[in-house]
Amino acid sequence: MNHKRTIDHDRRKLEWLRPLLGHKHLVDIDRFVIADIGKLKAEQASPATANRYLALIRAILRRAVFEWEWIAKPPRIHLYKEPSRRIRWLTADQVRTLLDELLPHQRDAVLFALATGLRHANVAGLKWEQVDMTRRTAWLFADQVKNGEELHVSLNDTAIDVLKRRQGKHKDYVFTYRNKPIKRFNTRAWYKAMKRAGIENFRWHDLRHTWASWLVQQGVPLYSVQEMGGWKTHKMVRRYAHLSPSVNLVNACKIDDVLGNFKDDH
Repeated sequence: MNHKRTIDHDRRKLEWLRPLLGHKHLVDIDRFVIADIGKLKAEQASPATANRYLALIRAILRRAVFEWEWIAKPPRIHLYKEPSRRIRWLTADQVRTLLDELLPHQRDAVLFALATGLRHANVAGLKWEQVDMTRRTAWLFADQVKNGEELHVSLNDTAIDVLKRRQGKHKDYVFTYRNKPIKRFNTRAWYKAMKRAGIENFRWHDLRHTWASWLVQQGVPLYSVQEMGGWKTHKMVRRYAHLSPSVNLVNACKIDDVLGNFKDDH
C-alpha cells in the first residue's frame, strides 16, 4: 500500500511536469531547463517541494542513462537547501490553558492526540472497530499509516477516559460533532481557542511533537518512541534527543565508576 501511495504521488508530479517537459527530447533536457523547473516549483510551493520534483526528474534521467541507455550522461541537478524541521511543542501548563478554551469534542480529540501521538487524520478517522477497550489497544491499518505498516497503539488511562466519554455518541466514528464525523479539527474555533490561550505558531501536528517531546523528557528511550509513533527510521526521532539531558547525564556519569579509580593518581 505504501508503494501504491508513492506511485500516486509520482503520477501527480509527472502530470505537473508534462507541459514543461513533455514536448522535449531527452537530449534537450539539460541542467538549465531543470533549474528553471525547480525555480518555478519553489516559487509556487517551497524549496522542499521543489526538491521532490527535482529528485523525480533525476531518478528518471539516471534510469534513462544506466538502464535504458537512451542518453549518454545525466545532467547535474542541484537541490535546494532545506531548513531543519521545526520542533514545536507545548508545556503542560500551556496545554492546560488550551484545553480550557476548547469545545468538548475538540478537547477530547486534543487529549487523545497527546495521549497517543496519533496524526490528525488518524484521530479524525478513528472508528470503534479499531479500538479494543479490554486489551487497551487501538490499531491502524497499513494504508492509514505514513510508513505503510500497521500500527498498534497502546491506550493509557488518559486515552481510555476519552474513549469512555465518546462511547454512545456515534455508532462508527469515535470523534464526531453534531453526530457527524470530523474531517478536520483545525477549524476557526481551534484557532480562536489558540489565540485566547496565548499560543502562537502552533499547528495541530505539533501535538504529535508535544507527545514525543514529553516522552523523551520522561526518559523513554528513542527507540521506544520510534516504535510507538510508527516512524520508519531512527533519523526521524533523533530530533528529540536533545530533550533528554537528564537521561544523558545519568549515562555519562556511569564512566565515573571507571575514572574514579584514577582520581588520586596525580
